[in-house]
Amino acid sequence: MKAMILAAGRGERMRPLTDRTPKPLLLVAGKPIIEHTITQLVNAGFTDIVINHAHLGEQIETTLGNGQQLGATICYSPEGEQGLETAGGIINALPLLSDEVFLVVNGDIATDFDFATLKNIPVDLAHLVLVPNPEHHPEGDFGIDETGLVSEQAREPLTFSGIGLYSPRLFDKLPAGSRKLGPLLREAMGKQHVSGQKFSGFWLDIGTPERLQELNDYYEKFVHEKHERHEK
Repeated sequence: MKAMILAAGRGERMRPLTDRTPKPLLLVAGKPIIEHTITQLVNAGFTDIVINHAHLGEQIETTLGNGQQLGATICYSPEGEQGLETAGGIINALPLLSDEVFLVVNGDIATDFDFATLKNIPVDLAHLVLVPNPEHHPEGDFGIDETGLVSEQAREPLTFSGIGLYSPRLFDKLPAGSRKLGPLLREAMGKQHVSGQKFSGFWLDIGTPERLQELNDYYEKFVHEKHERHEK
């Protein structure tokens, strides 16, 4: 199964950090955010990776190259300076993806989710990983009903994690251009074509400098605790 990392966002809320550096290349624990994601994907068996990019995207290609040093094979889907939104970016990258279900991961999240668990999940049009609502998004996005389908009417509202499996059929006959993913997913949900699962482990949307610092603190604590266990 191929994987795609969405890395074309402008990172407006991260400015001025993103004025000269694309958000996926901001450092966390001494490595670019996107490198952590690639390592997780490779460790889970996803070695064939597509990365889209827009703002300062050439820096991403220069930094990661063909991915060989990370154990991956990386192809790029450039979108120009403005980007194409999430669905538009996926549509633009479809020629680099297969005709089978593929994994898409937002390039600005951090998580300890085990991507390998998604490999054998049956997918109609989409399968989404949802998480408990963070403080900055208390209303949530969707929920999961008693049949395992994602719905806006579900009893417990949850937040879309930015991790999803998609069938190319979700994007059938859609023209190239800028397009958001939310309306496509809601349309598919209304026809009961989207399944989902809840993940309650570590997950963080790295949307602001404060959350970037929070993630650095998390990694620093993790490394410290790992060192202490080794010492014992």
